[in-house]
Amino acid sequence: MTKKIVNRRDFLRLSATAGVGTILIPDAVASTMAPPKPAETEVIPVRTLGRTGIQLPMLSMGVMRADNPNVLRAAYNSGIFHFDTAHGYQNGKNEEMVGNFFKDKPREKYCIATKIKFDYPLSDRFEEDLAEKMELSLKRLQMDYVDIFYAHAYDSVEEVSDPRIVKALQKIKEDGKARFVGFSTHAGKPEQIHAAVDAGIYDVILLSYNFKLNNLKETEEAIERAGKAGIGLVAMKTMTGGVEDAEGKKKINAQACLKWAWKNPYITTIIPGFSNYDELEECLAAVRRPELSSGEQEYLAALCNKELLYCQQCGKCLAQCPEGLPIPDLMRAYMYAYGYKYSRLSKETLQELDLPENACSNCDSCKVTCVSGFDVATKIAAITPVRDVADAFLS
Repeated sequence: MTKKIVNRRDFLRLSATAGVGTILIPDAVASTMAPPKPAETEVIPVRTLGRTGIQLPMLSMGVMRADNPNVLRAAYNSGIFHFDTAHGYQNGKNEEMVGNFFKDKPREKYCIATKIKFDYPLSDRFEEDLAEKMELSLKRLQMDYVDIFYAHAYDSVEEVSDPRIVKALQKIKEDGKARFVGFSTHAGKPEQIHAAVDAGIYDVILLSYNFKLNNLKETEEAIERAGKAGIGLVAMKTMTGGVEDAEGKKKINAQACLKWAWKNPYITTIIPGFSNYDELEECLAAVRRPELSSGEQEYLAALCNKELLYCQQCGKCLAQCPEGLPIPDLMRAYMYAYGYKYSRLSKETLQELDLPENACSNCDSCKVTCVSGFDVATKIAAITPVRDVADAFLS
């Protein structure tokens, strides 16, 4: 790939010519419908979260993309009472919104999960940094404790059993900062789940789980083992990027995706990241009738061999890249912007990476062959300029 510096004008042009929707603030993104009214005769089914004994609704809310407390209110009034946030979402504003909404509500009426990410290998200040961030998260949430605390986004098996991490998580639980502890992972590595069972300290795992997984059989075997061992399983990324085409033009059938994941009895709940009333209503419609129809099964089957925006996070691309770029993370950032239409999260993801100023500038052509068929070079060229766009211009 020839060296090319992409400025803001180029970025806007790339966004338009890529044909994958608007990254700049789109007025059309906001829902125009009224908040959904909870059906009096329909209650969201619940499942038990492993050995924790907590009963959670099969449908929960990933608050990550939401910045409107009225959507949070509509979800709560519809019967959803488990909400998932993280220390880094919206630079802390996400936790603050959750805290402001729940500050006057009885603590036993809702279940809150938050997550903190740390660099691995661990720094010398790991324990102090984690403690400081935990205190800040609780301050933002205006809570003495969270129900579930996750170590955010494990990439390797080593992290699962690292003695310093294990000790730190045990301390968070012993100090009453969290009722239960676990980890989240985008990596799609069943061996992490097996390692969690062997470690014996994890109460909950938040994992990517969808019909597109290349290693679905191995993942479901690991999920079953963890479930039988008493670990609670929470699913994310069930909608494989939110669109059913590589260009991001056609929205995926969210109901079919959710119902597919609920078929697994070990999946306690799913945390779709709806951010408006339309998306909430679609998720509620699914949980009110959670059985997967034959038509929905056929629909998902037709997508199994089709390139979507969901990166398998298999890591096979890493050894192929002479620049050592974190390609799976870049593909995840691309999915956030072009699939979820949430470029701010894409920028946050990119800012966490140690990227050179001009990624790919030393290559005449891309050496990476993606097992999912991604045009890696084009996607990198389209997403890295997001780093330099002011937040005010991002959706």
